[in-house]
Amino acid sequence: MGEIKQLGYAEDGGFEMKISGNIILEDVKLGDSISVNGTCLTVTEFDKKESDFSVGLAPETLRKTSLIELVPGSRVNLERALLPSTRMGGHFVQGHVDGTGEMVSLEFEGDSLWVKVKTPPEVLKFIVPKGFIAVDGTSLTVCKVFDDEECFNFMLVAYTQQNVVIPLKKVGQKVNLEVDILGKYVERLLHSGFTSNITAK
Repeated sequence: MGEIKQLGYAEDGGFEMKISGNIILEDVKLGDSISVNGTCLTVTEFDKKESDFSVGLAPETLRKTSLIELVPGSRVNLERALLPSTRMGGHFVQGHVDGTGEMVSLEFEGDSLWVKVKTPPEVLKFIVPKGFIAVDGTSLTVCKVFDDEECFNFMLVAYTQQNVVIPLKKVGQKVNLEVDILGKYVERLLHSGFTSNITAK
């Protein structure tokens, strides 16, 4: 995790964010991609002595994500881009946020935490039980989908709770959501008439 140091509009009209983080800067280079709460952003400046880096945010990024709600002192999830030689411990997350969800409830069961999130139908249709979902960039397994409530839930074990920002959020706050890309490809193929072409042959 990292912490927001500064954010706001620059003189040129762009929106900039400065973030502190140690491990994330070990091998950083200008132009590298770093995921901030699941949003892929480009490093525009960094200072290893101060342990911080800066990124610029496009207007579309501010519209589509929850990053606009951050303030100095906010904790954020940070992740470097995956290398081809890296062992995969979750699913492929692109850092392309599909939409936001709203925290509905956080309830403990033993040392595990159940989290329920509400999201619009255009995002919920891609979420399936036991499927993948990235919540603020954290790769998670969906437990249940509640279509009538436009919600889904997942569980965080104790270790995950200590290393991601989700448990720090309150009911009503937003989270960034990225659905499994396979679902989006399937929908695109179905709408393109690809399957009917196969059937015709």
